Amino acid sequence: MSRTGVAAPGRDVPARSRWEEQRSFDELGRPLRDLTFCVVDLETTGGSAAAGSMITEIGAVKVRGGEVLGEFQTLVDPQTEIPAFIAVLTGITNHMVADAPPIESALPAFLEFAAGCVLVAHNAPFDIGFLRHFAELQGRPWPRVEVLDTARLARRVITRDDAPNCKLSSLARVFHSTTTPNHRALSDARATVDVLHGLLERLGPLGVHTLEELQTFTSRVTPAQRRKRHLAEGLPHAPGVYLFRDERERVLYVGTSRDLRTRVRSYFTSSETRSRMGEMVGLADSVLGIECATPLEAEVRELRLIAEHKPRYNRRSRFPEKAHFVKLTRETWPRLSLVRRVLDDDADYLGPFSSRKTAEKCLAALHDTFPVRQCSERLSRTGGRSPCVLAEMGRCLSPCDGSADAATYAAVVRQLRDTLLHRPDEVVEAINARMASLAADERFEEAGVHRDRLAAFVRAAARTQRLTALTRCPEVVAARREDAGWAVHVVRHGRLVAAGVIPPGADAHQFVRELRAGAETVRPAPGPVPVATAEETEKILRWLESPGVRLIEVDGEWSCPVAGATRHLAVHDAVTESRLSLVPFDDRRDLTPVHQPAR
Repeated sequence: MSRTGVAAPGRDVPARSRWEEQRSFDELGRPLRDLTFCVVDLETTGGSAAAGSMITEIGAVKVRGGEVLGEFQTLVDPQTEIPAFIAVLTGITNHMVADAPPIESALPAFLEFAAGCVLVAHNAPFDIGFLRHFAELQGRPWPRVEVLDTARLARRVITRDDAPNCKLSSLARVFHSTTTPNHRALSDARATVDVLHGLLERLGPLGVHTLEELQTFTSRVTPAQRRKRHLAEGLPHAPGVYLFRDERERVLYVGTSRDLRTRVRSYFTSSETRSRMGEMVGLADSVLGIECATPLEAEVRELRLIAEHKPRYNRRSRFPEKAHFVKLTRETWPRLSLVRRVLDDDADYLGPFSSRKTAEKCLAALHDTFPVRQCSERLSRTGGRSPCVLAEMGRCLSPCDGSADAATYAAVVRQLRDTLLHRPDEVVEAINARMASLAADERFEEAGVHRDRLAAFVRAAARTQRLTALTRCPEVVAARREDAGWAVHVVRHGRLVAAGVIPPGADAHQFVRELRAGAETVRPAPGPVPVATAEETEKILRWLESPGVRLIEVDGEWSCPVAGATRHLAVHDAVTESRLSLVPFDDRRDLTPVHQPAR
């Protein structure tokens, strides 16, 4: 599928190769001993810059390899009164800052001092947040610097046996700091330097030697997992798919990333909290990388590999063949049914649905609106059977007993087909009216059932219409400028068949012609997702609809109905989002229990 200007298509990259013989510093990460850190601390008039609090003092210490290279300290005129309790806490008074420079002068001086350093602070979001806030007010671009938070790092390293909490004063005592924090910026920065060095000393024996390892460190990663980080060293810094395999080369897990080496290495050093991933890494014996031309190709390859290998540690996308569809049959008296396969039988299909439960909700919404038969037997044109309960309730036209003429039934089926394929308004209006009636009678639970049915139908109809629009196109060629250059994708009947990045200086038209010529051949098939899984085609659609995409070639007509189901999605998505944001009254997991004394 891939094509790039520098690599073979879709090449497999073994985890152990020539990289083990000669590895650059870039591949190993940036050693902590070679980095310059600028440890900064602020004193302020309050806790929120956005709410009007001002900086009263900046203190910083520059260190590298355990050696202090320089210090920076300045009071700052807040141009407002310092609250009395802040003055008592810090010892900084209005008189002391009267002749101090304003933040407009102090901030540029600090940024010049910290240029080229990794910024470090204890509770970094507070200090760095203040600095960024005032840089923005001054119209000054914030430098592209990396930030370490010693408070956050300490919470991953320090145990309750070490200290009761991770406040700077507590950690200074743990690491025997030569400076006692006293709420003055330079003193607190000096204490933070000692805390940083103490934390690094503890992390060294755990295999944390680079900035990348430090930024992603977590105590949840076991020493056994860290010892396996060499498995990532043969992978490239490129988009692609990675496969964790056990000692018998069985695939345990498949994932994708824009940077294979960095992502795989994070499994051995990062804040990965999923216990099953720790278990997976423990079983892993090798990692296979498949380099891809573009991130979209990597995402598609991931889906295909998961479906092929069905790795035990992947939870999603393992069984695309288990999808469900709602089918409107083609027979004398058509009906709706749930099926698992799309056939070339001229029937109309809605789906796919990832679960039978959701498909049943959609089916119920359609049956609530259209009185087509629900029995599964084949009926003759003349009927001749006794009517069922649904017919007696007026919910079926009852062709079974001959009471429905063919023309009336066919008219209802035409409306149903139009609803499935083009315009869902009839179902939307009918169920909305039903919900309004139930709500007026305070039958809210029943109204909620109909709401869920309607949402299932609208989402399925919108999905089917979007997928069908793309899969009926024999070919779509599109390009978008990405990090590596112009990424080009060739899509045939909803399936990604070729991907590549136009090399610098190459003839773009010739590149696209060759890419199309070498693309996979795809034959059309019935249904909304005939030659690719719905998940793959949806990923392609999201890319095609993303900003900056340019259509190079469209063979066929790629369009969705103007009055289609997509225009109803916003309402149901908003309802779902609102429901997810609510906490049920009986969900008290986040509430602190109150123990009443015994009487």
